[in-house]
Amino acid sequence: MPTLWRHARIATCDEQSRVFERGAVVTRGNLVEWVGAEDDLPAGLRPARTIELAGRWLTPGLVDCHTHLVFAGQRAAEFARRTAGTSYADIAREGGGILSTVRATRTASEDELVARAGPRLRSLLAEGVTTVEIKSGYGLEYETEARMLRAARRLGTAHPVTVVTSLLAAHALPPEFAGRADEYVNTICLDWLPRLAAEAGLVDAVDAYCEDIAFSAAQCERLFAAARALGLPVRLHAEQLSNVGGSQVAARHGALSCDHLEYATEGDAAALARAGTVAVMLPVAFFALAEKQLPPIEALRRHGVPLAVASDCNPGSAPGASLLLAMNMARRLFGLTSAEVLDGVTRHAARALGLQRRCGSLAPGRAADFAVWSVDTLDELGYWAGFNPCSLVVKNGAIVLERDA
Repeated sequence: MPTLWRHARIATCDEQSRVFERGAVVTRGNLVEWVGAEDDLPAGLRPARTIELAGRWLTPGLVDCHTHLVFAGQRAAEFARRTAGTSYADIAREGGGILSTVRATRTASEDELVARAGPRLRSLLAEGVTTVEIKSGYGLEYETEARMLRAARRLGTAHPVTVVTSLLAAHALPPEFAGRADEYVNTICLDWLPRLAAEAGLVDAVDAYCEDIAFSAAQCERLFAAARALGLPVRLHAEQLSNVGGSQVAARHGALSCDHLEYATEGDAAALARAGTVAVMLPVAFFALAEKQLPPIEALRRHGVPLAVASDCNPGSAPGASLLLAMNMARRLFGLTSAEVLDGVTRHAARALGLQRRCGSLAPGRAADFAVWSVDTLDELGYWAGFNPCSLVVKNGAIVLERDA
């Protein structure tokens, strides 16, 4: 039997960006059956349940399409060093940065990883996030990478959130392979990736960090060829601290997304547009690292590259678990409009995960995932910092969180 969600102002976040000032949604089971103006509700509708939303705004459930949510330890001491003037790259070259988290994560059990990540995931859920991507990449050895991915899957089972996993074994060069980056990439391609892909449902996509302190464009190219041969989509961290050709690799392999992009060029934007690749903006990392080089927003707009926004939740460059804060920073630091930011955490973020036919917009046949907001206008999404106006979260047609806002 259907459920009627009525008396709402609705932003569908679909390709037409439809807005209904007095709208309604009809759900049946875990899917949207109808959405539109309340005056146009289907004749003869007999809902089993009616939910009154009292004029609040309703959007699709938010999608956080780039997180490193599963890890152990923290890097507060490194943050103190960075605020005193030491660069992220210098700390990484000294053996800190990602490798610091690797040391802590390797010693953590799967249960401990799940327990540590749970509060971070619940923080996102409270902000209306109903789909989240979680990367590995703090193991850099087979067993720990697999443990991180299993922890991510358990988080999706234990919480009313869809979890999408990415294998990010090519995140940094582990100490065991010092000076042997090509050998490490070959190990991932020929050993780890086939074994992990064979474990049903463990890996949804393959990611890499293409940077002068991480892996070269040629090494990422080999990794992506191996992933695509196994039928796995790819995404890439690229052009965050310099430009070593990552965007072009991502475009050549039809990557779902290319993320960071502070040092991307006009030519990179054109290549991403031709490939249909989503550009994921990560303003919390830009802020936390005190970067000066802005992503080429105008070039990305000019070429029609879809823009997504994500939290980048991680213990080093983006120590926080708030997509709402990332939305605020995307507007204030990167100059995105309120409409771009909302599309960036709904429709375009879903596309960055290859889930645009399932979530990220409100339309018949899409997942009945949505968030309800106690705000006067949609401009308030990405306006508030340190305040959460989400008052209701619905996942698969069921209310999973309700709070005063």
